[in-house]
Parts: sequence; structure tokens; C-alpha cells
Amino acid sequence: MIRQVKEEKAIILDFLPHGHPFDTRPSHRRSPIAQAIGLDHFILLELVPKKGISLQIHEEVYMGEGKRDKIHHIIGKIPLDKMTQTGRNELEIVLKDLVKKNEKRFVEFFNKAQPINTRRHQIELLPGIGKKHMWEIIEERDKKPFESFDEIKNRVKLMPDPENAIIKRILMELAGEDKYKLFVSS
Repeated sequence: MIRQVKEEKAIILDFLPHGHPFDTRPSHRRSPIAQAIGLDHFILLELVPKKGISLQIHEEVYMGEGKRDKIHHIIGKIPLDKMTQTGRNELEIVLKDLVKKNEKRFVEFFNKAQPINTRRHQIELLPGIGKKHMWEIIEERDKKPFESFDEIKNRVKLMPDPENAIIKRILMELAGEDKYKLFVSS
């Protein structure tokens, strides 16, 4: 049985106080909607705020099992191509912030990434990183684990920015561009 991954908290990417603009119901029958990204598993979600609550872009909201102060219910997951233009524009900004705030988690990926099969390694799934960089990363981490993005850049010659590579990879996974998932849960 596959355990469903749930998000506890999310960051608001867009808030539509009058619901979706393409919703054909009269405006008084539409609910406000927020588009958000989960903090832990980067799941894109649509949320309905509690009556009278207005949400701000980049606001962190709780939507877990306990008492929620702002979110009434979760409509469900939303594919990237169904996000509003505002939601998509804010996505990269929010991801940069989340990756920076969770640097330790992503540096740990470089320290612990494993082969996927005999021909491919998880590190190679990052945009801009091929076999040569992968082997350099593995050799360097075997000497001493990395502690920061800067340390990865300094110890691996001509290394593409590891922070940007992680952000690009998360965006690729959200767009469904690869069957392998390193950071985004389904």
C-alpha cells in the first residue's frame, strides 16, 4: 500500500478572492481560492480559506490535521499547467527562498545521493551536472562531507551553482518532465 504524503504547511503563491476567473458560476456562488506549494514535499495545492479570511502571497499557512486558523479545506493537488500566471511567477521566488532556508537538507542530498541503476546516478538528474561533475562530487564527499552550497562550488571544479541546479530540478519535477522524483512527492 502506498502511503499518501501530506503537507502540514504551505506557502501561498496566489490568492483569488472571487474564485477562478474562468468559473462560469455567478461571482456570489464562487469560493475564494488560494494556490500554494507545500513546504516539505513541494506539492502544488489549491486551498479554500475560511470565510472572511484574506490570504497574502508568500504567507505561510497551516493545513495539517490539527486546528487550522486560516484554511477551511484543501481542494487537492493542482498540476503546474493549471496554476495561474501569478502563481507560476511566484513559484520560482518561493522555491529560491525555501532552498536557501533548507540548505542543509539539499547539501545532504549531495552527500548521500546514490546510483539509480548501473548507468545513472541521482546527482546526474540535476540540470547542468554530468558524469564528470558527478564523479568529482562523489570523490570530494568521500574525503569529507559537504557542509554548504559554497563548499560544493569551491571543492568541485567548474561546478554549476548547486542551489540553482536544485531549484531547476524541482521545477522540472513539478512540470512532470522526468519519471524520477528527487524532491517532489506525488
